[in-house]
Amino acid sequence: MPLLELKDVHTYYGNIHALKGISLAVEQGEIVTLIGSNGAGKSTTLRTISGLLKPRRGEIWFQGERIDHLPPHKIVERGVIQAPEGRRIFPRLTVRENLEIGAFLRKDKAGIARDMERVFHLFPRLYERINQRGGTLSGGEQQMLAIGRALMGRPRVLLLDEPSMGLAPVLVEQIFSIINDINAQGTTILLVEQNALMALAIAHRGYVLQTGEIVLTDTAQALRENTLVQHAYLGIG
Repeated sequence: MPLLELKDVHTYYGNIHALKGISLAVEQGEIVTLIGSNGAGKSTTLRTISGLLKPRRGEIWFQGERIDHLPPHKIVERGVIQAPEGRRIFPRLTVRENLEIGAFLRKDKAGIARDMERVFHLFPRLYERINQRGGTLSGGEQQMLAIGRALMGRPRVLLLDEPSMGLAPVLVEQIFSIINDINAQGTTILLVEQNALMALAIAHRGYVLQTGEIVLTDTAQALRENTLVQHAYLGIG
């Protein structure tokens, strides 16, 4: 049984049919990436999993439980946690306060303290700025904070939406190295990323979306070697 599974999910924005029968699965311990052009439905897929959008048809299952009827906070409680596109940190709060908000549903103070240490180990820059307001951080630091805040919820599946957006190439490599480390420590990841080359370099498997539909799925290596994927998304050929 997959850890997370979507079955024929249809999501709308008003009358716009954004997801047209998405079916995908994420196994325990994997990094699975969704790639596609702008408007393909990648972020909509994550928002639907998170409960921010409700599918009109289809089912979403997590750990053998159907979750598409649950409100977002109940989905977070179960361990499906998103670091959203655009970071969405709290600019007036300090780094520490932003991280504490990530653990707002938890009561285990010792576990929260251990997880904050883990975040600072992954992102030493955040520890250096622990009392600095989020809005004064650089773009790369804000992305680190967004991922760290999500980790404070102790996710079973971490949903990452465009973690490299707006970052310099050297920071992109650093963020993807850390994503790899997070996965190696046991966190399953569903990654939406415009930089398909970087995403497929760390993912185990991938799905290619076009206008709300999955048109191709395979191992990451096979997708990297696929001529159509190379032409359309990797800038090769």
